[in-house]
Amino acid sequence: MKNNSSKIIALNKPKGYIVTRSDERGRKTVYKLLPEWAYSDGWMPIGRLDLESRGLLLFTQSGQISNKLTKPGGCSKVYEIWVRGYVTNEHIEQTKKGVNTPIGLLKAKSVEKIGAGGAKTKLRITLNEGKNRHIRRLFGALKDPKFNTPLKVLSLERVSIGSLKLDIELGKWRYLTKDEEKMLIGNLKIWHITVGCDLCVAPLI
Repeated sequence: MKNNSSKIIALNKPKGYIVTRSDERGRKTVYKLLPEWAYSDGWMPIGRLDLESRGLLLFTQSGQISNKLTKPGGCSKVYEIWVRGYVTNEHIEQTKKGVNTPIGLLKAKSVEKIGAGGAKTKLRITLNEGKNRHIRRLFGALKDPKFNTPLKVLSLERVSIGSLKLDIELGKWRYLTKDEEKMLIGNLKIWHITVGCDLCVAPLI
């Protein structure tokens, strides 16, 4: 359709799908949820979500768009998670300052407590960079003050990337609109987009 982006598509990834083009262990990949042309025409995922995570995942054929959206500090991603254990205000301050983990110092841009149930806590996390299993490792390095056991992320859903919010049924995909594309790329200070040709960019400010 005329108002659809030609550069970015979005998927609401369910749990149980690997974000890769093929898997030697025969596990389901996200391309099972996309049209055949997404694989054959070289549409690549922008970033990753692990096997047990779900939520918003973008695809593009443009290396420039992918680099801009995955570069540390370039684009904030928001996640909603359930954590097993009691998450305290001290925990939240620690995650924003930085927590030592087996892969180095990890931190979140912001953390907001949005729910609780029994010994579980629901949080909204914003990252401006993401390492492998970043959120799971970050909270796994903290301990429940009541039971002295590591906190554990039970579920993780990515709900937004930059200006784009998740609004797709689980397991479904759609094109971004041209307005959504321009808003997303514009937030990254790309000055000019010509739809239907290669992305033209000026240096970031």
